[in-house]
Amino acid sequence: MSLNSNRCVLQVFSFFACFQGVAVLAGQPANDWRQWRGPTRDCKVEGPAWPGDLKGIAERWRVPLGPSYSGPIVTADRVFVTETKDKRTEWVRALDRATGKELWRVSWEGSMNVPFFAKSRGDWIRSTPAADEDSLYVGGIRDVLVCLNARDGSERWRVDFVNRCKTELPAFGFVSSPLIVGDALYVQAGAAVHRLNKKTGETVWRSMADAGGMYGSAFSSVMSAKLDGRDQIVVQTREKLAGLDSETGKVLWSQEIPSFRGMNIVTPTVYGDSVLTSAYGGRTHLFKFSDKGDAGAIEELWSSKKQGNMSSPVIIGDHVYLHMRNQRFCCIDLKTGRTTWTSTPFGEYWSMAVKGDKILALDERGELLLIQADPNEFKLIDRREIGKSETWGHLAVCGDELFIRELNAMTAYKWTAK
Repeated sequence: MSLNSNRCVLQVFSFFACFQGVAVLAGQPANDWRQWRGPTRDCKVEGPAWPGDLKGIAERWRVPLGPSYSGPIVTADRVFVTETKDKRTEWVRALDRATGKELWRVSWEGSMNVPFFAKSRGDWIRSTPAADEDSLYVGGIRDVLVCLNARDGSERWRVDFVNRCKTELPAFGFVSSPLIVGDALYVQAGAAVHRLNKKTGETVWRSMADAGGMYGSAFSSVMSAKLDGRDQIVVQTREKLAGLDSETGKVLWSQEIPSFRGMNIVTPTVYGDSVLTSAYGGRTHLFKFSDKGDAGAIEELWSSKKQGNMSSPVIIGDHVYLHMRNQRFCCIDLKTGRTTWTSTPFGEYWSMAVKGDKILALDERGELLLIQADPNEFKLIDRREIGKSETWGHLAVCGDELFIRELNAMTAYKWTAK
């Protein structure tokens, strides 16, 4: 359900590179955070080594806002945030990265009531936007995707998936976060997976028209990957894990992922030619893809009884680190599927960033954790209360800056050695 002063000059290229199977925008500055889960969509960040503890974190600015689950989007000179006001209007704001000063704001009517059993999670905007060199792409809760001029907030185009696809309003709203690859924009909405022309909003293809599943909502965000030499879009729908041909939308492979009420939420995690997923009420699985020309084959390498929930896992070396449904954190050997350790409980949700063998985790209760990624034991280096309210939005880490979206504010911090 998803939520960046050393600044680099923004470099823009129209081509993409591939690193360890994950699409990376060539030339994207390490000090930007322009999409869900960071520059390479796997929570890994570049730049200097992190300080050895959390004592040197100092607040730079804080802006009160209405509630939102969207994580902040950070470019060279600004921070983009969303909010829901008065339970009826969605707002997008551009803030100066150095000072928090508002540069522009836009709004539109957008609200809905989520099912009663999800009421504790609120009725506000959920999807984390995405940004390229000059546009911001924002998913509104009523299954709309709006493209804004990043400089002044003017609207460039809008897609109402309910009208375009003749689908029902999704019960949990628009949750998936957009993925930009070249001139293409990929997203789960309108009970399907879509490729849009990012310049016009036109539909290039619509695939897996059953992707909405129960309640007509997809939670997971798509990934671009090269598996066994083949470029594809990897997607976790409410019921299936699948790979789609990025140019045509053809389903190359699919695998049913059992879960409770279709609660497949985590972002697929790429490991070499394999894909890992974990389901609420299900299991954790690692599947390996083999290219077979016109089609592909998928083989389950192992499964584990460990259950993910809302927190997408991170991979360091040959181990995956997973925050689970039972609120514990665990490490799993990717070669064997064996759990090497499990921690004591924390909160319900973590967003994470990775630098080398360190993990920075933001607990939804407002606690920041610095963890040594050791496959042999859980090593908590430091912890610090940092949020003044709940922190469901995904944190952004840009060099020595931290950007944290509290439920009711946007706060920027500087992190230096104390």
